[in-house]
Amino acid sequence: MNPMSICTSSSSSSSGSPSSSYSTAKAWIVHGIVVGAAVAAAIGARAYLGRSARFRSRVVGIIPARFASSRFQGKPLVSILGKPMIQRTWERAKLAASLDHVVVATDDEKIAECCRGFGADVIMTSESCRNGTERCNEALQKLDKKYDIVVNIQGDEPLIEPEIIDGVVKALQAAPDAVFSTAVTSLKPEDAFDPNRVKCVVDNRGYAIYFSRGLIPHNKSGKVNPKFPYLLHLGIQSYDSKFLKIYPELQPTPLQLEEDLEQLKVLENGYKMKVIKVDHEAHGVDTPEDVQKIESYMLERNLS
Repeated sequence: MNPMSICTSSSSSSSGSPSSSYSTAKAWIVHGIVVGAAVAAAIGARAYLGRSARFRSRVVGIIPARFASSRFQGKPLVSILGKPMIQRTWERAKLAASLDHVVVATDDEKIAECCRGFGADVIMTSESCRNGTERCNEALQKLDKKYDIVVNIQGDEPLIEPEIIDGVVKALQAAPDAVFSTAVTSLKPEDAFDPNRVKCVVDNRGYAIYFSRGLIPHNKSGKVNPKFPYLLHLGIQSYDSKFLKIYPELQPTPLQLEEDLEQLKVLENGYKMKVIKVDHEAHGVDTPEDVQKIESYMLERNLS
């Protein structure tokens, strides 16, 4: 019931009766309770957000890795110029200044053995994890130390720049109203209609509006507009650790299921996601054909 409607009806009653006075007093008490609760909630929210902003300082990077990929089985172990791809990703992540610790989270013993072999800390997770975010959450619960931010570092980005990792961490630290941060870069015209290249649109404050495997925005002509600054999602994402614990409890959402993009569940549930734009030559490995492309790119630039 609207407390103001109670006040209105009370004031319109005859003013002399005891019941009228009682109704008026009762209405103002109810109104006071509602307003007081709203003020308390606002103060509590501000305190929570302020506390999160101050204490989002302990950061762990988690590289989720699974062997049984539908598009590319055994992908984390594929050799890229003589090193397993997961090792190259781990070595790049270790260079990020914002990370206090880096671990690999996997459900596969072959991946775990490989990672231990090159010196990585490994957390074994269950096969029931439906995506990388849930795997990160399980790994977080098994770590001895407590962390404020968890960075989900995609294992199929062997050339991820440490500065990008630091960037998404700083973005989340600077946006206490967000529970999630990620990065985008300019989309190449030839990748416009590739469903393996996820696109993103943001608002004018740098918060995500939507992600899609299709081209967004999509104009009436159905063609790429060479003048429009389309954005490519890089996949790396960081979460407030409190939110990460909530994430698995959120039911799958229609857009998430239709696009097969886990970050859409965050947006569909009304949470905010901060996005930073970076200058990055994206080289994610989604299919076996991508391995040769990235090796050629590395050889051309003398990247070992």
